[in-house]
Amino acid sequence: MPAQHGHAGLTVHLSTMSMADLDEVAEIEQRAYTYPWTRGNFEDSLGSGYTGLCIRDDGGHLLGYSVLMPVVDEAHLLNFCVAPTWQRQGLGARLLNWSIETARGSGFSALLLEVRPSNENALRLYERFGFELIGRRKNYYPAPQRGREDALVMRLKWPSHFPSETSHGAI
Repeated sequence: MPAQHGHAGLTVHLSTMSMADLDEVAEIEQRAYTYPWTRGNFEDSLGSGYTGLCIRDDGGHLLGYSVLMPVVDEAHLLNFCVAPTWQRQGLGARLLNWSIETARGSGFSALLLEVRPSNENALRLYERFGFELIGRRKNYYPAPQRGREDALVMRLKWPSHFPSETSHGAI
């Protein structure tokens, strides 16, 4: 993937996540979430053949990542994160776009995800990209004050004839 220029001239690069990235990924995950994935969750995902994507700056610093899992004819966005210090700077939109393009370029017809109803910033981002609410999973996420929180299930579906702008290989 060619370098992408963004806010204030920040150049970012997309790469496929490898086991060598997992210490950095796990460190960001711990800072970003109250209930983070473990390093082992990422190892299991990559070991199962899921696609991990990393977004880095020119200095090689990890700024964010996503994990995509194939499910029949759709891809499932299992994990999506921008490092807390880099949030609200447009990187989430670029990472989401690359995740969508990866799924679409791999021949999947849609991208599914779950999101906490309380994660308003993520909801706005997904809605801006055209994701639609298709369901709710009751008591899906652990939550500190409420014990459990539902998950909103969202899907972005594209026509089968819709051409992929870029192809990143199979998920």
